Amino acid sequence: MRPDDWHLTEDIDDFLARAGDFLCSRPVMHNTPLTTLEKLRARGADAYGAEATVFGRLESGGEVRAIFYRTPRGRLTLTALSPEQADTLAAHLAGLGRPFSGVTADHDTATAFAEAWQRHTGAAAVRDWWGRLYRLGTLTPPEPVPAGRGRLVGERDHEHVMRWCREFAADVGEVVSIDAASWGGTRFAEKRYTFWETPDGTPVSMAGVNPLVGGQVRVDPVYTPAHLRGRGYAGAVTVEVSRAALAAGAKEVVLFTNPANPTSNALYQRVGYVPVIDFIGFDFACAGR
Repeated sequence: MRPDDWHLTEDIDDFLARAGDFLCSRPVMHNTPLTTLEKLRARGADAYGAEATVFGRLESGGEVRAIFYRTPRGRLTLTALSPEQADTLAAHLAGLGRPFSGVTADHDTATAFAEAWQRHTGAAAVRDWWGRLYRLGTLTPPEPVPAGRGRLVGERDHEHVMRWCREFAADVGEVVSIDAASWGGTRFAEKRYTFWETPDGTPVSMAGVNPLVGGQVRVDPVYTPAHLRGRGYAGAVTVEVSRAALAAGAKEVVLFTNPANPTSNALYQRVGYVPVIDFIGFDFACAGR
């Protein structure tokens, strides 16, 4: 593979016109790029600053084989690459002087790129995220279903949703500001949220879903306050939003878990989610940063 097989652009519409079919060909594996790129397209690249508008596609034999994009915080997201492809891309980007703060991809791709990036730039790579991708198989409601019902949240629930998103972010170690002023720039915005409520109307758990794009919907986040856990609420609200996604036309429903959390992994498998592959992220550290 040659470096010039990679085509870079700052025009997201042109990029999606050329790479959209490739992304939609594997909606489970490409769920994050599909969702992120659609959000970026809808809001406009300028909403994230010029540094976010870097997209690349690998073409061979007239077909797109892989893509990458640079996120607003300088992080590189990749679809699956062979070690040779990862090395060629790392050398190409290093030669162009493109700065990146880290990389996220499936385990083998991220590892190969991080090692190649260190060879070509001297930047050490430190793993800073690990997630397990699940796809919905046969939806299986929990038994027994806890008393209560699911309810789509409305505008009056916005403060409640923001508070629970702050608590969720703290639980998973995300450093993010979530308030009325910053909400629109967080990954928690532009989702549809559902509460699981007890029979008296008290919210006890929450699940969000990303918009349907490329035939897939991603469930994220799922949160139950610590003092209400272990009562089946998370399973109930996950089933509720998963069923709604299928009814809305989703061909695939996916979610990520922390592989180090056996409770959540067991929960999602009980309600019908099947593990697919692990993804990891690396932070690039160097003396000049």
